Amino acid sequence: MLGTSYAGAGVVDSETIVATHNKWRAQVGVGKLSYSPELEVSAQAWADNLKQTNRCKMRHSTPEGRYGENLYWASALAWSDGRRELQKVSSEKPVDSWGSEKLDYSYKKNSCKPGKMCGHYTQMVWRTSTQVGCAMAVCEDSQEQVWVCQYQPAGNWVGSKPY
Repeated sequence: MLGTSYAGAGVVDSETIVATHNKWRAQVGVGKLSYSPELEVSAQAWADNLKQTNRCKMRHSTPEGRYGENLYWASALAWSDGRRELQKVSSEKPVDSWGSEKLDYSYKKNSCKPGKMCGHYTQMVWRTSTQVGCAMAVCEDSQEQVWVCQYQPAGNWVGSKPY
C-alpha cells in the first residue's frame, strides 16, 4: 500500500510516481495522469501475489483490456562474501526505466526497433490513459523486489498509436 516501507528500499511515493510519469507524457504532449488509490490496491494485490506465488518473478496480471500494466523487477545487491541486501529503488527508477524505451520506439512506424521492447513506454504515454496506481513487494528470502503500475483506461491497443 502507499507508504509501505521496506528496510533500505524506501517508499512507493505516489506523488513522485505521478510526476515522473507526467514528465514523460509532457514530452509528447499528452495530458497528465492522476493517481488512483483503487489502482494502487489492485497493483499491491498483484505485487503480493507475485511475491507469494512466483518468487517475485514478473508475470502480467490482467487479461487484455482490464488495466494497462507495467512491471519492474530489481535484484538484490550481492556481495562477494555471499550476503544479499535489498537494493534501494526510488519511485522514479521504474518509471524512468520504462520511459527510456522511448529511444526504441518509432512513432512513424508505430513499432519498436527490431529486438527491442517499447510497450512499457507506450503504455506510460497512452493518450487515453488518465489514471495510474503503483505498488511493490519484496521477497524477503531473495531480497528481490517487484514493482507494479496499473493504468486505466488500458493502452497499447494493436494498430493504434499511443499519442
